[in-house]
Amino acid sequence: MDAFEHKCGRLRARLRELESVAVAFSGGVDSSVLLHAAHSELGARCAAVIADSPSLPRRELEEARALCRSIGARLQVVATDELDDPRYSANRGDRCYFCKSALFDRMAPWAQEHGFRALAFGEITDDLRDDRPGARAAAERGVVAPLREAGFAKGDVRRYARAAGLPVADKPASACLASRIPAGSEVTRAGLATVEAAEEALRALGLRELRVRHLGQRARVEVGPDELPRARDLRAEIERLLGGLGFRTIEMAEYRPAGGARRAGRPG
Repeated sequence: MDAFEHKCGRLRARLRELESVAVAFSGGVDSSVLLHAAHSELGARCAAVIADSPSLPRRELEEARALCRSIGARLQVVATDELDDPRYSANRGDRCYFCKSALFDRMAPWAQEHGFRALAFGEITDDLRDDRPGARAAAERGVVAPLREAGFAKGDVRRYARAAGLPVADKPASACLASRIPAGSEVTRAGLATVEAAEEALRALGLRELRVRHLGQRARVEVGPDELPRARDLRAEIERLLGGLGFRTIEMAEYRPAGGARRAGRPG
């Protein structure tokens, strides 16, 4: 048994130990792997719960629904109101704490009412390298992290997803729309809607790994390193599309994941 198989065995054992679990689900690779493993072990004693708010792109919600259908797992969509919390909208660097708090506080009564004994989220070992306010919210509420407990790193979840045939196996890392608004700038419904519209417009041009940073009247368009030359070729069209959403100037750069080793490109 290699190290990966050992981790999978530990994950399965931990999930059986929980007996029943509601999984905080985003549709990303980590939570998708956790959901697939939980459903494989627990069947109907597992359910996914996704937070629906203005910070969740409609595309991501529909893809999450499709993934749950393909797995055969139950999905519960809960509306969260983190934007009504001034501590969240102030965006002072701990925004994720209030976002995850809102989700877990909505999940807990639903899970209890429907007989799920545990709440779980898709934290992995790589996450321990970064400051994760959302993980603090989970710890305060007793939300467990079976993937991290089993020793899963990013390479492990990708390997599991490929082996299981999950469509997210090669999905680029994603984050909520509020992550496109710099710390210290207020998060608003209008700002989130503008970011979502901008990213949808650029995806229609064929760009895949993508962030549009909302910097007031300036947009910073970040794309994967393999796509940056093409994005620069499309600059005139990008300027036209984003200009229609209120951005007066744009710059382009290579997308650099949090904690990643990529070197940001020069502004274009």
